Amino acid sequence: MTDPRLAFVANGTDKADAALDRLKKRYSHVAPEEADIIVALGGDGFMLETLHAHLERGVPIYGMNRGTVGFLMNQHDEDGLVERVNNARKATLHPLRMTAQTMEGQCHNALAINEVSLLRESRQAAKLKIKIDDVERMEELICDGIIVATPAGSTAYNLSAHGPIVPIRAALLAVTPISAFRPRRWRGALLPNTARISFEVVNPVKRPVSATADYTEIRDVKEVSVYEDTTVDLHLLFDPEHSLEERIVKEQFIV
Repeated sequence: MTDPRLAFVANGTDKADAALDRLKKRYSHVAPEEADIIVALGGDGFMLETLHAHLERGVPIYGMNRGTVGFLMNQHDEDGLVERVNNARKATLHPLRMTAQTMEGQCHNALAINEVSLLRESRQAAKLKIKIDDVERMEELICDGIIVATPAGSTAYNLSAHGPIVPIRAALLAVTPISAFRPRRWRGALLPNTARISFEVVNPVKRPVSATADYTEIRDVKEVSVYEDTTVDLHLLFDPEHSLEERIVKEQFIV
């Protein structure tokens, strides 16, 4: 089997850049646009940036942790890299597609690998109306915000907001309120990944809300729709002993 053409990219921190220099001296490499596999050096945020940057090609990304948490990354080890990449297991993800309409009438589209979040912009709590597949499910949610998370993103912001961890093969989306005031006992919902979720901002002038797909933020929205876009494939590579599926299962038993 011919070894894959590797490209190395780093997040710009000192330890990531130092690893980048060592790897380029040690292994043959090409530009990211020509690579079969991209090796990303950084943390989870940089993994998301790298995936977004190469969406059109769909090139597999093998991450090595030179950041903080590194949930989406493999352990940093510069020995035997070609063999590790060849033996890695592929996890294919589909991002969320967010369509947001602003109070000025503009329409914005963005993709989210982890989550789409709606957040209040002022001291006033947000008021949201929720529809699932065009059926109204909640007339009014008063909250700081709300999250729609993919299984891969369920261990990130969603988990911090006390949302559920979703196994990678569960074909579900997590909908999690952030500091819900009314209804106070609502803890969110698990929906099939075929669902189309719509949010209407009630009184957006008095209670402005922003919508964010990973790191793309749209201010002053009045309507937001979210669904899983199965036409877009994202490929992450993991060492067999630390697959993404295993990490998500393991995360549920951490106390």
